[in-house]
Amino acid sequence: MKRIFALLMGVFLIALLSGCAKGGKEEQVSMPSPDFKALNEVQDGRKNIYLIVKNLDSSYWKVMVDGARDGGNAFGCNVYFSGTYVETDWEEQERLLDAAADAGADAVLLAPDDSVMLSEKIDETYRKGIPIVLLDTMANTDSYDVCYMTDNLMAGQQAAGEMIAQLKKNGVAESDRIQIGLQLGAASSQTISERLAGFFKYWSKNAPESWEVIPDIKCNDGYLDKAVECAEELLEYPNLRGVFGTNNSSTRGFARVVKEHGRKDIVVIGFDYSDDIAALIDDDEYTASTILQKQYDMSYTGIETALRLMGGEEAPAKFVDMGVVVVNRDTINQAEVQEALRHN
Repeated sequence: MKRIFALLMGVFLIALLSGCAKGGKEEQVSMPSPDFKALNEVQDGRKNIYLIVKNLDSSYWKVMVDGARDGGNAFGCNVYFSGTYVETDWEEQERLLDAAADAGADAVLLAPDDSVMLSEKIDETYRKGIPIVLLDTMANTDSYDVCYMTDNLMAGQQAAGEMIAQLKKNGVAESDRIQIGLQLGAASSQTISERLAGFFKYWSKNAPESWEVIPDIKCNDGYLDKAVECAEELLEYPNLRGVFGTNNSSTRGFARVVKEHGRKDIVVIGFDYSDDIAALIDDDEYTASTILQKQYDMSYTGIETALRLMGGEEAPAKFVDMGVVVVNRDTINQAEVQEALRHN
């Protein structure tokens, strides 16, 4: 109990109170969000659904956009989308929520950049009678209909279990004194907080005492170049044998740097799928795994649900876990993994 308390205190005091900003040489500034644009052919007389994502440049969110487009085509509605360029830019998402409401949105699909700061604007939008379907991330409010996302507490535990298993498979003994580095995409995200909590819950009970999580938690704010800088800094720790990226940008940064430095002794565990993590998984000289979410299904199902809500039906539940699969060299050809990879 003392160990998990210390670990969690270390994560949240360092990552949240200090802004978790170490690792970037320059302050990163977001660009204004683009105007909403249509994802499919707009037809008169159909419902208009507006999608707002966290990072327009991220491969993870592009898959979610694809799911919304296909959902709009399948269920016969007009779908518009926009988003931010930084996963912490909740103020731009506030502006986008206002813009969607002013444009006459019949429903909104939203992946919140900040679970707390956006709550008031979500409340305001919901009070206008606009159904809200949250995707990927919860918000600190009840003013939404349903959230389609990953059970991030459980996924964090799966990541920790995969880290321990792959370290042992990579020849690390329980008596070895090693270090594990962590990197976040956004400290203000409830999704990331839950993944960390799950990771440490499992780690504290199952990892050998001599395996240390480095207290210098890095944060990249969703920027890939900053994620690379964070990874480079963690590689300077002399006993580093494992790294855990809690989101897409963090995982890509770790995978890219480990590959560039030829660090075949480091186990990479991450979230989501990209060319960077795929390159490690496909190379039998490296050890890498990623927790693959089903973001395509989140938005596709979200479109269908939004239309049902407009038709007077109730949401299936307040929270729906879409599930994950673990992708590594041993599982990549399994049918369930291949199906999940089909949209990535």
